[in-house]
Formats: sequence, structure tokens, C-alpha cells
Amino acid sequence: MFYNLIYKQLSSSLSCFNVFQYVTVRSMCAFLVAFFAMVLTGSKFINFIKKFQKNGQPIRDDGPQNHIDTKQGTPTMGGLLIISATIISSVLFGDLTNEKLILSLLVFASFGMIGAFDDYKKVSKQDYHGLSGKKKLIMQSLISVACVLVFIKLTDQPNITKVFIPLFKNFEIDLGVLFLVWSVFVMVGSSNAVNLTDGLDGLVIGPVITTSISFAIISYLAGNVIFSDYLHMAYIPGLEEVCIFLSSLVGASLGFMWFNAPPAKIFMGDTGSVAIGGVLGFISIISKHEFIYVVIGGIFVIETLSVIVQVMSYKLTKKRVFLMAPIHHHFEKKGLAESTVVFRFWIISIVLAIVGLALVKVR
Repeated sequence: MFYNLIYKQLSSSLSCFNVFQYVTVRSMCAFLVAFFAMVLTGSKFINFIKKFQKNGQPIRDDGPQNHIDTKQGTPTMGGLLIISATIISSVLFGDLTNEKLILSLLVFASFGMIGAFDDYKKVSKQDYHGLSGKKKLIMQSLISVACVLVFIKLTDQPNITKVFIPLFKNFEIDLGVLFLVWSVFVMVGSSNAVNLTDGLDGLVIGPVITTSISFAIISYLAGNVIFSDYLHMAYIPGLEEVCIFLSSLVGASLGFMWFNAPPAKIFMGDTGSVAIGGVLGFISIISKHEFIYVVIGGIFVIETLSVIVQVMSYKLTKKRVFLMAPIHHHFEKKGLAESTVVFRFWIISIVLAIVGLALVKVR
């Protein structure tokens, strides 16, 4: 809004406004606005939402005992604050004529609505099951299909249905009509993977920040014809505007960490994790870096695989591979403090982000 209504009107007469033509400047502004919006309104939001959540988020009775003892009564749906701060900051500093930015905001808000409905059911009925897995998958799939179809319709580029394989120059696979199936798999899988990771105070927000920063860099490079050609990346015109959204998300996430650090004053809930996972999956698709996302978001992948392995092992052999899944609970059961698990997962996430960005260059 600022970019479209103010900058374009004043830049011709006031040269100082020309600085806002640069995505890097607007990204920094978006980050700061989202961060301070979170920090300054977080306490008021927590106090407000406590009035409607007398007992807070229901804690799983099959989880670690210390979670039942220490986390009972903590309010949830902090994702509403993350979504609001991110969208407001993106709208202020982003180019609202850019379809990639608008679609990212649409995916973010739509998946957030699914998560909010799930959280509402949990809180209102004081039942941690919430929305059934089948209904959630159907809703996520429908939104994914709709948004990807709109993206294909609005985007005029030859490589729209292609998937690019890292480490190799010009190695690409045109999926054709199967691109839609692939996109749904990535977006829904990402959404639920981030959701599974959100099990300890501050655990998921660290990898979200590192992943968002990484894709902000990738989006900037892929949206620049010179950098993309030098790095042998697919050139995606207009993708650099997604940096505004991702910078806003980083700022909002960092601000949320202020209140989510152990012991958490509020949980992001499915409202935040489902929304963030869905939009990160979508951005990996439109940037043509789905396989790099597997590396950069490796924590999400590890958490999901631990659940799959645990379920399959028990069904086939009646034995469990881990003491508890997702794997962060396994380490808790092994005796590691919650904060130790969180910090080590953050460290792994940073390393994976660096490896993933390095792979962008290695082709």
C-alpha cells in the first residue's frame, strides 16, 4: 500500500523516496514493522485471548508427563498475531500488483484459517484432537489446487510446470498436468510437517526463521535476471517481491519468539504452523526450489519421517523405533532438557540452511 499509493506518487517530486524502489530496503522496513508490531502488541493479545481460553490449549494425555504438568493452561492461536503482522507489513511495503506476492498472502491466510478452525475446536471442546485429519487434508488440498491453478493462469513463463533438479545444470523435468499433483503434495506435506515440528516451546520458530531467510535470498536471486543466469537458476520474473513477504514473516516470527521462548506465554497453534508450512511449500514451488527446500527445511522433514517410521514400524512389527514420536519427544524421553533439544534443533537448522544455499550455487 505504501509502495503503490505513496512511493509511486512522491518519488518523482521527492528524490528521497527513490530508495523504496529497492526490494532490499523495503524488505528491511517490512521486517522491522512486523517485528515491532509483534513485540508491542504481543502482551495485550495474550491477555485478550486468555479471556476466551480459560483452560488454554488442551495438552495431549499421551505426551511427556512434564508437558501435562507445566504447559497446561497456556493459551494458543498465537499464529493469529503472526499472520496479522506479516500480512500488514507485506501490504505496506510490497507491490500489490505482483501476483506472486498476492498469492503468497492468499495461501498464508487460507491455510491459517484451516489452522484457526482446528485450534478453535480444540479449545472450545477442550479436546486435543480438533479437526479430523481427513477433513484437514481435504481442505488443504482444495486450497492448494485453487492457488496453484491461479498461479499457472496468471504467470506467463515457459518453465511453469517444470521441476528443476539441484546439482545439475539444465536438468529439469516437465511434469505437465502432474505438476498440480506435485504442488499439492509439496504444500500439504510442508504444512503438516511444520505442524508436527511445533511440539516444544520455541522449537518450530527457529527453523521457520532460517528457512524463510534462505528463501528470501533464493527469491531475490531467482527474480534477478543477472544473478539467476550466473547461478544457472530458473529466472522467475517478479519473484523478488516475495522477499517482502518472507522478511515480514521473519520479523513476525522473531517477535513471536519473544513470547514463545521457554516457558512459552502462548503457543502459535495450528493457526500459525499450518499457515507457515503451507506458504513455505508454495514459495518453494513458485521459486522452483522444491528439492532445495527438503534440505533447508530438513528439520521439518526429519520430524515427519520420524512419525512415519514410528507408525509403520508399530503396524508391521508391533515395536517402536523411537521412545516417542515426533523425534523431539524421543530426545526428551532420553533425558535431555526441553531447552537443550530446542537449541540443538536450531543449530541443525542453521547448518542445513547453509548447506541448502550452497547447493544453489553447486550445479
